[in-house]
Amino acid sequence: MTATISLSPTLEAEDPSGRSAQAPPSSLRLSLAPNGPAPALLDGAWWPRSRDLEAELPVLAAVLDPLWGRITRVTVNPTYWPVVPRKVPVAGHVMHVGWFRAEQDPHELMLLSYGTGRWNLLVIPPETDPVSAAWLMAAASDPLGTSTASRLMEEAAARMWVAVSETDRAVEAVWDSEGGRPSPSCDTAAVRKTESGVR
Repeated sequence: MTATISLSPTLEAEDPSGRSAQAPPSSLRLSLAPNGPAPALLDGAWWPRSRDLEAELPVLAAVLDPLWGRITRVTVNPTYWPVVPRKVPVAGHVMHVGWFRAEQDPHELMLLSYGTGRWNLLVIPPETDPVSAAWLMAAASDPLGTSTASRLMEEAAARMWVAVSETDRAVEAVWDSEGGRPSPSCDTAAVRKTESGVR
């Protein structure tokens, strides 16, 4: 099954005074892998807007419950979650939240649906730039994927480093071509003047 729920336009809401106000975004940034012959390590990726599980899990459950069956339990690694609540009320039921430090990848969310199954999602950090997030969502949704959540995060960081390095080299080349760096002969002449006491 494939489901990609992407960023939707921000909704406008009216407050009691009649003024238009920006409502908090309610769209879910989620990409799910299609069902394949062999299970992948990850079932997709989730890009929450914050590190607040109480605010983020109900929105996730609202989409996943109809697709996968009622999600009754979630586990996280507390490394990147400042608060891990024991229970989170979602539409029509309560989701139990647990955590494992050593046993669970810090970039992964495990979801359990009683009697239906278990799914593992890569959790993309909220502050991730859209280009990296798009790459991570595609990679985590690959039905033949063999990378762990942490490995995908390392690959995304390496891709970003390469992109930044290439950009830096391009900027430096333009700077050099526009006369930003003095020629080697000018540098040598300046050293000779300094050594001979000429200022």
